Amino acid sequence: MSIQEHKITVNSLEWFYRQAEPIGQTDLLPVLLLHGLPSQSYSWRNILPALAKQGTRAIAPDWIGYGFSSKPEKRDFAYTPDAFITALSEFIQALELKRFSLVVQGFLGSVGLQYALRHPEQIANIAIINTPITSAAKLPWKIQQLGLPLAGEMMTQDPLLVDRTLEGGCRYVIEEKDLDVYRKPYLKSSSSGRGLLSTIRNLQLQPAMTEIESGFKEWQKPILIQWGMIDPWLSIDMAQKFADSVPNAEVIKLHNVGHYPQEHYHETILEDLLPFVRRTDNK
Repeated sequence: MSIQEHKITVNSLEWFYRQAEPIGQTDLLPVLLLHGLPSQSYSWRNILPALAKQGTRAIAPDWIGYGFSSKPEKRDFAYTPDAFITALSEFIQALELKRFSLVVQGFLGSVGLQYALRHPEQIANIAIINTPITSAAKLPWKIQQLGLPLAGEMMTQDPLLVDRTLEGGCRYVIEEKDLDVYRKPYLKSSSSGRGLLSTIRNLQLQPAMTEIESGFKEWQKPILIQWGMIDPWLSIDMAQKFADSVPNAEVIKLHNVGHYPQEHYHETILEDLLPFVRRTDNK
């Protein structure tokens, strides 16, 4: 299954997204996959074809400010959760996604969960992969320092920050050909660094965690939590606490896996993710 690359402009913002289309007709709902910091939709490169192979349309956008999507100045896009949620809603409308499975990972994945709470009628089920989901979650120092005054401005212009952050979170080496894709936006323009800087400064993580913790207590749809156990930034305790507080959640522990499980352990993820996204009717 090949992955197609597309661009669509919605309200002056250009979204880049990767998509794998199933062959033939299917009654399975589409799956929307959202990446974390400082990544891009390329992180789902091994997940998208597998979803398509089972008859699922799989879509992974680059968030605004990331990858190959628009990187507006802060005066034109606030880089707050609300700004991301509004933009995502418009993107979803433009793609005419009425109802879908949602997969989120990492810091920015929490924005996807906030979107779900505000648009529950669109969400069939949710898979959460190493995403901040409780008030105990803190932005790791490795990412925090990218938002510091003066130092942050310089550090976010260094394309190697992608290597250091992704490999630091994974705890494994990423192949050079893959790092080349992650670095490319930072090599092309200074706007990638500015977008990352603005996101870190405006992530509003604690209010987001409050919304997620309280909102999902009433959530009745299935939730699959897949958690890399050696994540240096988000502990399994957070995943278990969240799962215990919601009605219909299952935790899968991924041993010897870090913060970005899809980077090295896509086959392990797919064992549970593929059947999970099939667990829905199409009403």
